Amino acid sequence: MSSTPKQSKTNLEKMTATELRASASLASIYGLRMLGMFLILPIFAIYASTLPGGDSQLMIGLALGAYGLTQAIFQLPFGMASDRFGRKRVIYVGLVLFAIGSLVAGFAHDLSTIILGRSIQGAGAVSAAVTALAADLTREEHRTKAMAMIGTTIGITFALSLILGPVLNQWIGVPGIFLLTGVLATAAIFVVKYVVPDPVSSHFHSDAQAQTGKLKEVLRDKQLLRLNFGIFALHAAQMAMFVVVPFAINQSSNLTTNQHWLIYLPVLLLSFVLMVPAIIIGEKRAKLKQVFVGAIALMLGAQLLFAFSIAHFWGIVFSLGAYFIAFNILEATLPSIISKIAPAASKGTAIGVYNTTQSLGVFVGGTAGGYLAHHYGNSVVFVFCSVLMALWLIFALSMKKPPAVKSKMYHLKKISADQAKKLAVALSGLKGVRETVVLAEEGVAILKVDMQQDWDEAAVLKLIGE
Repeated sequence: MSSTPKQSKTNLEKMTATELRASASLASIYGLRMLGMFLILPIFAIYASTLPGGDSQLMIGLALGAYGLTQAIFQLPFGMASDRFGRKRVIYVGLVLFAIGSLVAGFAHDLSTIILGRSIQGAGAVSAAVTALAADLTREEHRTKAMAMIGTTIGITFALSLILGPVLNQWIGVPGIFLLTGVLATAAIFVVKYVVPDPVSSHFHSDAQAQTGKLKEVLRDKQLLRLNFGIFALHAAQMAMFVVVPFAINQSSNLTTNQHWLIYLPVLLLSFVLMVPAIIIGEKRAKLKQVFVGAIALMLGAQLLFAFSIAHFWGIVFSLGAYFIAFNILEATLPSIISKIAPAASKGTAIGVYNTTQSLGVFVGGTAGGYLAHHYGNSVVFVFCSVLMALWLIFALSMKKPPAVKSKMYHLKKISADQAKKLAVALSGLKGVRETVVLAEEGVAILKVDMQQDWDEAAVLKLIGE
């Protein structure tokens, strides 16, 4: 035995400087790219209405959601290509595509060209490759922390974009924002080249990457399908909202487009304050389903309130407040539930399908929102969103309670397939262990352990030879 279990546990608690550097720099890549996607959301619809083709809200919705379609198409293939051609090479290609799309949109003089630019932006779908690189650069026991850093960056970027978008619009306009995102994408290339460490070795990680052999299993899982519909509905409603709300704020108030941040800032701050206790109650007290279902019900209420009060300023403000409280809780809890419900050996595939469905929601929401607003009026957009939320609420109510478990992963010395089977049986018999997968080809053991009772990690470390 190379070290005592107590020593091993102590040594595993902290990320190394290289792991911290890798996690922080890759999170910044995500953040820079997401900033490019989100910055235009609060102000794009009004700008687009001044361009040739902008008299059609359908075209505006297509321009907002176009990147979602190409991102959904290329997301998983980019991740798989990174196994063959190298993580950084694939990320370079994706960032170059994103930069080109930003330039096309920035220099566009009509909405059709912006749709083309947004489609090219989406084609630079590097998220799966970035996740795979993060897995290469972090030890198994710290991978969850790295992914959490990336996820937190996305949430913060979205919130900042709603505030910064109107401010930047005042200084450089929407074309300038597109060009700025192209510059940010170019800067991200240099971050990947000179800041992100080069992995010693790259190999497949079942907890972080999708594999085609697991797709059928994941797509047949009714619990996961409920969550996939949920993220689809959540982001469809988000994109549909931004087709309508900027116009509604201008029409119902004396605020200019550049002043919309005065609304978004307080409602976002309120939503973050209320989100924290909800997450604590869900995770620490094993009330995740109750919090989750409650947030969906609140989102349904927000959409109905939008439908009935979209022409009234304070109705819009209260609707946005309820919306962002629900949105932030759902964005935080959905990945956690996926992690708890997905089979340990298929977690990466489950997350890949989930992310693809999210991107499809962006496209469908933008397109449907634009079509409905153009032909039937703003209120009908939120009737559509309310139907999506009502269906999600029904699915969530019938969903199994997520188990109160957390995932633990351990690196193994080289073992045979027979040894892996025996080790899996031995680990499964330990106190508090709810699911075990030992992957000899990856050299890892993945455990789901009970959060509500003590589990014997010392025994785990002893069995795996630490």
